[in-house]
Amino acid sequence: MPAPASPAVTVEGSNAVVIGGTTGIGRAIALAFAEDGADVIATSRTESAVESVTEELRERGATTTAVTCDVRDRASLEELRRVAEETLGSVDVLVNSAGTVAQAPVTELSEDDWARDIDVCLTGVFRATQVFGRAMETGAVVNVSSMSADQAREARPSYCAAKAGVNGLTRAAAADLGPEIRVNAVAPGFVKTPMAGPKLDDGSAFRETVDERTPLERVATPEEVAGSVIYLASDAAGFTTGEVLLVDGGYHPSAQ
Repeated sequence: MPAPASPAVTVEGSNAVVIGGTTGIGRAIALAFAEDGADVIATSRTESAVESVTEELRERGATTTAVTCDVRDRASLEELRRVAEETLGSVDVLVNSAGTVAQAPVTELSEDDWARDIDVCLTGVFRATQVFGRAMETGAVVNVSSMSADQAREARPSYCAAKAGVNGLTRAAAADLGPEIRVNAVAPGFVKTPMAGPKLDDGSAFRETVDERTPLERVATPEEVAGSVIYLASDAAGFTTGEVLLVDGGYHPSAQ
């Protein structure tokens, strides 16, 4: 008797909401879901960016709609859920990818910048998970964390603290929302995105240092991170919850 087929790594037929899905890693995730056959709403605070990515999703055959969202505003998240349910019928996958980063040493970082990073990168994930988790019957939540959660990074105290919190929240939410809803995170290393800026350009001194310390000798593309999110959202990860998947090419900050 043949062995049963393994679950496929696909989100085809799923209904997904990608918060922070209009640029960088979030946009790549939203487009990857659409290309794999999912219906997707990608959102952020910027109306023009939302309209642009929504058109890209439509071109890939996804059912979608343009709706903005601010993760610092619970009412905005509740409206996003309402629109998503009205448009898609239900939400099977929530991806939390909204982010911001203040760059200043801990002795110089303002309380306003600290509060903003924590509110967007951590409390925003809590709000979204709570708002959607109350309505989802089954499915998956995937949070976009960072390798910075577990590594010392200069001049990014609020970002590192927020992402460490995301990892803890991921595990706690997995315990609370199981068995119906799985909650996992991806923790990217260095990824060439608009947020990364010119420091990761080919030939820069910083980029050369990163490449030397990475066994794969390069930085990631947003699409490679998106592939990991598709895996965690798919049935192939059906027995995986409360995990943080490091996607960093093997980067080691102390490598010589």
